[in-house]
Amino acid sequence: MKKIMFICHGNICRSPMAEAIFNDLVEKEGLKDKYYAASSAVSTEEIYCGTGNPIDRRARRTLSKYNVPVGDHRATLLTREDYPKYDYFVCMDGSNRRHAARILGRDPDNKIKCMSEYLGRDVSDPWYSGDFERAYEDITKGCRALLDCLEK
Repeated sequence: MKKIMFICHGNICRSPMAEAIFNDLVEKEGLKDKYYAASSAVSTEEIYCGTGNPIDRRARRTLSKYNVPVGDHRATLLTREDYPKYDYFVCMDGSNRRHAARILGRDPDNKIKCMSEYLGRDVSDPWYSGDFERAYEDITKGCRALLDCLEK
């Protein structure tokens, strides 16, 4: 089974959306036995005393609109110990990639990727833009392209 970790700044918007979208996509395609996705943050901003904040209500609302199940997501911090547990680390933008590389350390297996490799651009942060629809569309396209790449 291939394991993918989606990464963004706080793990309350983009990366949990990517986790939910990717897991929903593989479920619908009958590939859930081949792939597993999780998500994490490169910052502790959304984690207090060891407890992560839930997914942003606007992200949850957008996913719900498209019938993408979210579950009881809580923000989680990326750690160096995650490196051997996952096959790919897909960051939502270049800044997240730099921070993930710092946290994970060396990347001898070239596991750290950026969503721009599959989408053609970074996924803009809806926390700042307020545009959760665009984030949903970009992440959906990126997850589709990632899955197509993995299936080749």
